[in-house]
Amino acid sequence: MYLEGLKLKIRLIENALSSLPKGYISVKVINGKAFSYLQWTENGKKKSKYLSQEEAEDVKKEIEERKTLEAELKKLKSLNSDNSKEDASLYINNVRTGNSLVKFAEGARKFKKRECYGIIDNYIFHDSSEKLLVLYGLRRTGKTTLIRQVINSMPSSYVSLAAFLHVKPGTTISDLNKDLLVLEDKGFRYVFIDEITVLSDFISGSAFLADIFAASGMKIVLSGTDSLGFMIAADDQLYDRCIFVHTTFIPYREFERVLGIKGIDEYIRYGGTMCVSGTEYNGIPYAFENSRTTGEYVDSAVANNIQHSLRFYQDGGHFRSLYDLFEKGELTSAVNRVIEDINHRFTVDVLTRDFVSSDIAITANNLRRDRINGTDILDRIDREKVTERLKKILDIKNKNEQTIKIEEIHATEIKEYLSILDLIKSVDVLSAAGGKLISQRTVFTQPAMRYTQALALIDSLMKDDEFSSLTYSEKNAVKGRILSEIKGRMMEDIILLETQNAMPDKNIFKLQFGIGEFDMVILDKENSVCSLYEIKHSESVNKSQYKNLINEEMCDKVSVMFGEIKSKAVIYRGVSCTEDGIEYINSEEFLNRLGNGNSFLWLR
Repeated sequence: MYLEGLKLKIRLIENALSSLPKGYISVKVINGKAFSYLQWTENGKKKSKYLSQEEAEDVKKEIEERKTLEAELKKLKSLNSDNSKEDASLYINNVRTGNSLVKFAEGARKFKKRECYGIIDNYIFHDSSEKLLVLYGLRRTGKTTLIRQVINSMPSSYVSLAAFLHVKPGTTISDLNKDLLVLEDKGFRYVFIDEITVLSDFISGSAFLADIFAASGMKIVLSGTDSLGFMIAADDQLYDRCIFVHTTFIPYREFERVLGIKGIDEYIRYGGTMCVSGTEYNGIPYAFENSRTTGEYVDSAVANNIQHSLRFYQDGGHFRSLYDLFEKGELTSAVNRVIEDINHRFTVDVLTRDFVSSDIAITANNLRRDRINGTDILDRIDREKVTERLKKILDIKNKNEQTIKIEEIHATEIKEYLSILDLIKSVDVLSAAGGKLISQRTVFTQPAMRYTQALALIDSLMKDDEFSSLTYSEKNAVKGRILSEIKGRMMEDIILLETQNAMPDKNIFKLQFGIGEFDMVILDKENSVCSLYEIKHSESVNKSQYKNLINEEMCDKVSVMFGEIKSKAVIYRGVSCTEDGIEYINSEEFLNRLGNGNSFLWLR
């Protein structure tokens, strides 16, 4: 009771201080007459207000009252800090309030805010819907930092009513309910609950958070890394009771603005989490440093996420075709193998299509003309044998160690969960023969995950006997060319994905002809208009890059199928310009402007 009374006094004093003037009264004598001014500092700037004689007397008393209350507040806060251990003993989970909460949040002031911050800010300060706010996403995508930033933005009168609760492993919904009852009784109105999906009965018993506490006026922000668990709960216990904020997908514009790293190649190498090698954000190690750390991230952030959520959904009764894998203890491994398989197929496709197949002449020519590491290796290789060797090397390993074979139904269900986790998206590939869907490209929303795994596969390729016989410079030239092809395909995927996300009301797809293709088509079905784009991982302008855009036969087919062609452009890594009447758009500029509305795409 002593501690409760102490906190009540602090809150009453802070409320009283909020209505009292800050600063001091100065008097200026002008032409023999005295003029009084209230002077104070606000946001680093000095401000003043003229006071009449009567007002000056009242304000002077209020300033003296403020000084007295501030001295008392300092003493009470010191007592409150001294009793923090007693306060902590009241809770089952780890709870931070008062000075402990302020110190916890302070370190996040130096970080720039993500775009979704505004949703949380609006919920805390303006929303009156009596809903919960769910902040969810894969590990290392900035969830806890967003909470700390919101706490930092709170005035002291709000902070005194706020608590951060970190759920302890092994606790239950019942334990959480007890803690929330204590917080409610003590007058706390803003509660941030971190790692709530750790609770084994969260999915089946989470409705009380909205029905009891949010309905009584408590603002509750839930955070956790088991995205699937939140999605399952949203479909059941938390249906229509939540505002959802997903952090997994970090578009290029956020990567550049928040982390200060520019360039599409940098995004390919590091994009995916709110931490970059060599750059401090959150003080978290970079997840995709190498194949080992990438594997650890996939295992903890993705595979265990799926297994943990399904284990507690309907008491494990919703595993569907994955039950046998779970029972044998192979579900986590299976998720990893499906992700690995998706990336292997991507790598094989890029290399067999772009490196040793239709574009080999261009690739060989580029390598021959390289002034630093020139080589004629691609003139000497047996394309057919190299293609087969690539497929063999990049195939999934350790199949003999698998007790249960992964069937198509297993892969389909795992991909469904990966999609729910926002880790993969699909981009349509249409045929120019009638505009029918012929395939779908699987795009990872965390590009560095795909790039690191592809890099590991290329390193494996470099150790093959055929390539081991090359000179050091030849190996570097081949590896550099392979990685360039990989980056080119990934750049194409990134632009397709981000355009698709930015324009949900448009159809975004690749269009393939018997010979040639358009890398991206943006179709406005409602108005029967479209735009055509070629996407090139190049910094220089070359006529071959836009040959399809000026091909009358191809463009006529597009017009017949989809309507008027509103614009045509090449997206590349060089400076935006116009060449032979064809517009070139810098890739970073394109991606940045996607976040500012899409009208520019139709005006070009």
